[in-house]
Amino acid sequence: MSDRIEIIAEIGQAHEGSLGTALSYIDALSDAGVDAVKFQVHIAEAESSIYEPFRIKFTHQDETRIDYWKRMEFTLEQWKILKLRCEEKGVEFLASPFSNAAVDLLEKLGVKRYKVGSGEVNNLLLLEKIAQTGKPVILSSGLSSFKELDSTVDFLKERNINISILQCTTSYPTQPENYGLNVIKELKNRYNLKTGYSDHSAKTETCIAATALGAEILEFHAVFSRKSFGPDASSSLEIEEIKELVKAVRNISEALENPVDKSDNSRFADLKGIFEKSLAVNKDLPKGHILKFEDLEAKKPKNKGVSAEDFQNLIGKRLKSDIKKWDFITKDNF
Repeated sequence: MSDRIEIIAEIGQAHEGSLGTALSYIDALSDAGVDAVKFQVHIAEAESSIYEPFRIKFTHQDETRIDYWKRMEFTLEQWKILKLRCEEKGVEFLASPFSNAAVDLLEKLGVKRYKVGSGEVNNLLLLEKIAQTGKPVILSSGLSSFKELDSTVDFLKERNINISILQCTTSYPTQPENYGLNVIKELKNRYNLKTGYSDHSAKTETCIAATALGAEILEFHAVFSRKSFGPDASSSLEIEEIKELVKAVRNISEALENPVDKSDNSRFADLKGIFEKSLAVNKDLPKGHILKFEDLEAKKPKNKGVSAEDFQNLIGKRLKSDIKKWDFITKDNF
């Protein structure tokens, strides 16, 4: 396939701060067939403060939101282990930084490109830091108006950054009326950039629909179980669902790259001979009978008599000989 759709599975915070769990996710998602495994890099002191409210109050072990971010942190050495596991498993290590300090960490890891989350689209300080690396950026648009996106896209283009952009609805889980699938085409037409879809619906059909509508990148949250702990679990796909989604996306992508020419049906000649039909009579008819619509039936195969598509030409014609029930009609009968 020429332009393979990129499939990005986001672990996010599903690892709950456990290196072992994060490694298990990489293994499972690699086996599921995704192209990239995405993490979020949170350096609590650089990103947050004690004043940050919880988006969802889901935890009793973290007194404040910044305590939660601290629990989600990995050391540089741990991040190196995670990136190495991705490389061993043949998937790209991808990450969203949420501070300039996180960009410095990711540069030490040698990442190929950056994902910018919806909440960071207007964070021009962070975007400047990323732009200084010169590496490509995938931009999620979940919280942004077109006006805001225009500004950010211009900001990055001025710095000669290769940009991809994703339609995203920041709602957990996203309901069908808020998918915004129409925006995929609008983004593509507006910016003429590689365009995709970032999903929070927890349903495989959403990314399948996005594929059919021209998405070139798909991103979704992954979780071992939607019943597990964490703010994104209910908005995520489980591993077996991801396996099925990957198969479906690959099939649909191949179909889109191989358009069918409906003006040429020559390859169906043999099948047409089997499935299409010839005209017959549904009762004994005597010589001299004037043929009526009610006398006719269509029977397989084709080419045993007059084609069924020509029935109108026979109505009102007089038989020149007797014809038995279920016999095919030929031109010799008239």
